[in-house]
Amino acid sequence: QVEVVESGGGSVQAGGSLILSCVASSYSYCRYAMSWYRQAPGKEREFVSGIDTIGKINYADAVKGRFTLSQDNSKNTIFLQMKSLTAEDTAVYFCKTVLGGAVSACRGTYWGQGTQVTVST
Repeated sequence: QVEVVESGGGSVQAGGSLILSCVASSYSYCRYAMSWYRQAPGKEREFVSGIDTIGKINYADAVKGRFTLSQDNSKNTIFLQMKSLTAEDTAVYFCKTVLGGAVSACRGTYWGQGTQVTVST
């Protein structure tokens, strides 16, 4: 079982910035693909940004140029730096972790509980 914990959410004025963090339980023999999703009230959960097991990073069009994803050296922690926030960025942000690797135990998709981001105008 992998525990995924997000932090860093909060309330901010439009145009402000926040940094979210996501830490997944560490298994040195597994590879991690980690990503951020968000879900606004009444909407479907949507992809925001992610990094695969070889370090390739992708962004949703809605956040390109404003959000930056980074990963620490342990490979089981990612950060999402969010700048120029707008009311449309208001949502619960979830971290998704997918394990991979040659070891059979390195399987599964795990989600955190989410962290609320509220942007006020």
